[in-house]
Amino acid sequence: MRFKKTLSIIAMLVFAIACTTTNPFTGKQTLALVPNSQILPMAFQQYNQFLSENKVVRGTSDARMIQNVGQKIAAASERYLTANGYPGYLNDYRWEYNLIEDPAVNAWAMPGGKIVFYTGIMPVTQNEAGVAAVMGHEVAHALANHGQQRMSAAQLQSLGAVAGNLALGNDPKNQQIFNTAYGIGTQVGVLLPFSRKHETEADRIGLTLMAIAGYDPIVAANLWQRMKQQGGGSPPEFLSTHPSSDTRIRNIQAWAPEAKAEARKFGVTNFKK
Repeated sequence: MRFKKTLSIIAMLVFAIACTTTNPFTGKQTLALVPNSQILPMAFQQYNQFLSENKVVRGTSDARMIQNVGQKIAAASERYLTANGYPGYLNDYRWEYNLIEDPAVNAWAMPGGKIVFYTGIMPVTQNEAGVAAVMGHEVAHALANHGQQRMSAAQLQSLGAVAGNLALGNDPKNQQIFNTAYGIGTQVGVLLPFSRKHETEADRIGLTLMAIAGYDPIVAANLWQRMKQQGGGSPPEFLSTHPSSDTRIRNIQAWAPEAKAEARKFGVTNFKK
């Protein structure tokens, strides 16, 4: 019986490896155990529930700016994807950009183009270009299907844990040791680096999108300088879901000229700061 269960786990792992999709920005294959046909309706429902449970800011200059910048970044995304052989990629997206009354210095995206900014991040963005830097990053997460990949990675982690426990048989002590080591090992050695990779990828894609939308990508580096000045302790980078501010600033400074060069292919020559 245990042998059959082990074979089932192996079969599921092989199936998981086969379930991939192409990242339209990097050209690389990425995990896609859960199809967008399942993810997007769930994300839209959760987003609507979040809005119903929080105070949505409407009609203010900041709320209007977020809407306008979001539409520009979405249009830039459409232009980029169409020009690079992905027409119709956004057909199932339902873009929405909302400002939420909350002091947290944060913004986030859900699959399918659902974006939230908190009022706490607005003083850090400072202006429209700063909002574009954050918006480009968040839209990039949605476009690159990072939510789908995180769900897939979590499923693989669970499958690995089950396979390990089956292999150890009826040995509670060794199973406990394995589960502790496996949990820490996969978190620090796999899932956290996976998350940091997504953040770095979203930074780079976001620069291109904001540049095509007409914003100077170097503004993103200035934004992270201000984020760094917000203070507060942070864990070492290898224990964090995000790269350090210093790493992000260096990367953005290196990538900004590339983003501008890409934008010029679309006829964009003036970049708003």
